Amino acid sequence: MNIKSIVKNDVYDALGGEVLLDEIVIEQPKVKTLADYSIPCFMLAKKFHKSPMDIANDIKSKINMKNYKSIDVVSGYLNVFISDELLNSKLKRMNDNSFDMESVSIPETYFLDYGGPNVAKPLHVGHMRTAIVGESVKRIIEFVGHKTISDVHLGDYGLQIGEVIYAMIRDGVSVDDLDINYLDKTYPEMNAICKENEEIKEECASIIKKLQDNDPKYIPYFKKIREVSIADIKKNYDYLDVHFDLWLGESDSQESLIKSEELLNSKGLLKSSEGALIVDVSSSDDKKEVPPLLFKKSNGGYLYASTDVATIYDRVRDYNPDHILYVVDNRQEMHFTQVFRTVDKAGLIDKSKLEFLGYGTVNGTDGKPYKTRNGDAPKLFDLFNQASEVFISKREENKNMSKSDVDKIVNSILKFADLSNSRDKDYIFDLAKFSDVTGKTGPYILYTYLRINKIIQNSNINDFSNIIYNDADRDLRVKLIEFENIINLAFMERRPHYIAEYLYDLCVLANVFYQKNHIADLEDEINKNDWIYVLNLTNKVIKQLLELLVIDIPTVM
Repeated sequence: MNIKSIVKNDVYDALGGEVLLDEIVIEQPKVKTLADYSIPCFMLAKKFHKSPMDIANDIKSKINMKNYKSIDVVSGYLNVFISDELLNSKLKRMNDNSFDMESVSIPETYFLDYGGPNVAKPLHVGHMRTAIVGESVKRIIEFVGHKTISDVHLGDYGLQIGEVIYAMIRDGVSVDDLDINYLDKTYPEMNAICKENEEIKEECASIIKKLQDNDPKYIPYFKKIREVSIADIKKNYDYLDVHFDLWLGESDSQESLIKSEELLNSKGLLKSSEGALIVDVSSSDDKKEVPPLLFKKSNGGYLYASTDVATIYDRVRDYNPDHILYVVDNRQEMHFTQVFRTVDKAGLIDKSKLEFLGYGTVNGTDGKPYKTRNGDAPKLFDLFNQASEVFISKREENKNMSKSDVDKIVNSILKFADLSNSRDKDYIFDLAKFSDVTGKTGPYILYTYLRINKIIQNSNINDFSNIIYNDADRDLRVKLIEFENIINLAFMERRPHYIAEYLYDLCVLANVFYQKNHIADLEDEINKNDWIYVLNLTNKVIKQLLELLVIDIPTVM
């Protein structure tokens, strides 16, 4: 049982079991000198018709003190410091039993849809968030004991495919001659042309419609474009250590588009509107207008929403997941509201099992979406190289690092910068700042781990005593026991930034501990062993949290 739960149960017992456990709130004060845990008694006061001070004093007089070092009542709060014995027993269990995490009673299956790159388009900085956030959320879900299935869900049936096929035919580029360089050059060019020339845009849309109808003329082009694109996408995602169980795309739901349409028809959900087929998904309690879902265009072509409905049809049929999570741009929230309501009304899956995990944009120091000097969103691999150059330029010694170590540090720079921000918020991408070994950065976390590792390596670590030697020692130990609460919070809210914040705070306390407690100079072997034990557990926690944030540890910094 975690310490918070122990405190809650002790308060419950002190109140004679006359409240629900959920009515007891346990907080952790920002000012650590006030208490390890604080129990606000204001809501309890209303229940018992007493003042908060009286309730707090009642609890203090009746609580079992064996778990506490001291208890004070301050302004309606019950402030407690847990006993050294309780604190150290938890640390021992964390060290001996895989962090002493409570196992889930009923493991569930979570299907995660993240990545979502469009075939034929180069990956750019905007694709980084979905990949990193999705991979981290997946690892957190697995760590607490659930099963995951991940799908990259390629955008491979959009207008961009028609644009590239049009250009290949125009330029006389054969299927065998297509490479990533042609794709990188052609998509931006055709995209610009289609914005100016409606006739060519219509021709490209016509190609997509014919492709959806399995026109044999276009299938070889489509397969080659997909093949070349996926190879490049995998190269980028491999660098980020982002991996998927499934590499399916919109095109893989082709057969289920017809079945989904038949299902919607059988439920009386499809309505004709100017030749198109729509689904009314509005609700009487909507605070803003929710437009109908456009399932099929007047020319018979299917859209992004259609393939998303069909994809859910496939996922429910093939995997029957308990939850389906979509890690996508905040700007797609309305789209997924329409899709979730459609499949719910069709009886495919209850919308409560579908989750929209929106993320914000990556902005430059000017507050606008991050761009290169010529105004384009930087390609992802160019960003990797840029981050590498910035880090190497920080110190002369960095030039002698192995490529493997530099790549791991680059990953830490990009991922910690991203994941330390709440996923739904925009953030300012400042590569120079994020590359520093000081401050709230990935390199700082890696530096702390390697610094501790240097102290504890080759040490024989024995069991430790119940002695806590000073404030820096106690602060670090108390922070360590927050591990399970932070993991559960990140899991429940699907927000890795809770882990990143905790990890940074832990590293700050570990460095304070290191500066104030000189282990190498100690003659007291019990004290020395105790501190090595605590630092060893600290590094176990840091390493595990870095893994959940998709960050590997280099050999040197």
